[in-house]
Amino acid sequence: MRKILAQRLRQCRKSKGLTQNEVVIFCDITEKAYQNYELMTREPKLEILIKIADVFEVSIDYLVGRTDNKYIGR
Repeated sequence: MRKILAQRLRQCRKSKGLTQNEVVIFCDITEKAYQNYELMTREPKLEILIKIADVFEVSIDYLVGRTDNKYIGR
């Protein structure tokens, strides 16, 4: 799961044109924490994952690889 999550976090962030710093501001986490998620060294807690999914406007299931459908209800 970490590999897929890391890849999708990076992909979503870049497709939104956001920097890591911008994501962490929206999610109220440290830049180091977010970097660890993209580097596959840590997994975010559920409450953080929800915030990240909201920022990227995708489903949590998409971020963790349970579906290839990015959007909720589509």
